[in-house]
Amino acid sequence: MIRRVTTAVPAEDLADVLVDAVESGASVGFLAGLERAEAVEWWSRLEPAVVDGTLLLWVAEVDGRVVGTVQVRRATPPNARHRAELAKLLVHRSARGRGIGRELVRTAERGAAEAGASLLVLDTETGSPAEGIYTSLGWTAAGVIPDYALDPEGKLAPTTVLYRVVTG
Repeated sequence: MIRRVTTAVPAEDLADVLVDAVESGASVGFLAGLERAEAVEWWSRLEPAVVDGTLLLWVAEVDGRVVGTVQVRRATPPNARHRAELAKLLVHRSARGRGIGRELVRTAERGAAEAGASLLVLDTETGSPAEGIYTSLGWTAAGVIPDYALDPEGKLAPTTVLYRVVTG
């Protein structure tokens, strides 16, 4: 089941998913050794944006347990309100291979379109499993930026920037 979060962010549950993603090598903005308390704090800080709607957040649950998430970060400048960023697609290792990531992306695309976004952008580590998911769902690579971010082990890695036009 995938549901949108609009009030209290389930920071404790999402922290488990984030720590697992970093431990499994996902380049999602954190380095190896991410402490659970730090992850809980990071998720908790997102709550005001979730409540005011500038951050759209979905969670995937299996048997009542949060196993995945995705975000849409709406652009706020007056000339950019037609676009948003898809971010933090995470699926716990215990739930991978079931199509949850793909369904989270599709849900986020629909939700972004319903919120008025017609263009979505994202960046992901070049050659990562996530890049394969996005391209298989019809996202278009705009280019690759070398040495864009550190991977969880602290090594510079290239990032692919992708986009997708969505309709409501």
